[in-house]
Amino acid sequence: MFNLAPVPVPDLTGRTVLVTGAGKGIGAELVRILVANGARVYAGVFSGESVEALPEAATVLALDVTKQADVDAAMTRIATESGRLDVLVNNAGMITPIGPLAELASDALAPAFGVNVIGVHRMAIAALPLLRASKGVIVNAGTGAATTPMEGWTVYCATKAAMRMLTQMMAMELAPDVKTFFVGIPPTDTAMQGAIRDAGFNPISKIPQEKLVRPAVPASVMAWMCGPQARAVEEVLLDVRQEIFTNLMDLPA
Repeated sequence: MFNLAPVPVPDLTGRTVLVTGAGKGIGAELVRILVANGARVYAGVFSGESVEALPEAATVLALDVTKQADVDAAMTRIATESGRLDVLVNNAGMITPIGPLAELASDALAPAFGVNVIGVHRMAIAALPLLRASKGVIVNAGTGAATTPMEGWTVYCATKAAMRMLTQMMAMELAPDVKTFFVGIPPTDTAMQGAIRDAGFNPISKIPQEKLVRPAVPASVMAWMCGPQARAVEEVLLDVRQEIFTNLMDLPA
């Protein structure tokens, strides 16, 4: 279904990267790839969730993107220890609650907006002084659901659509010092995809697990965006399946 492979990641020695939602799935894989390619990595992990094995070289931070105190503490530590931040990867996200729009309590939408939209803004504003100083980059983990309505995904589609526009606003207003990108991620074999299968709504839930994209694919693309070459990319709205990335992939003929 998806003819995709990881892209080669350049040497990231000397670059400092903060990844939110780094405890599992694509975020954890991204941390592993970044460390393997020489980056200094701060891995933001939501307190209380199970965490995959992360490299010892990564600095793990307790980071809830909905809590200003957590965010401020993370930035203070990065500024003190590293003295710089080259890339902020807003990977933290949530898809719940899943269900028919008419059956969702309005207040149940708030947590996802708090993470997927307000949390992205909160992280970007807090990181801005460091990113401006380094002429850095913000990478927001996106999805095709930002532009395509999917049954049962009112919260996810609406919040990711808002994140997409927020990315465009960042790209317009934070330039030229900071470049901002939205990277669309195809259906990937993560715990979130497991929740999608269990809920059973829309065609995405019917994709067999073995047909899903491996986490290393989107993680490698985001890691590539953490390199200095990202500042030469003119498009703000990107997707893992675009030629800019597939041309780098070692795909079977």
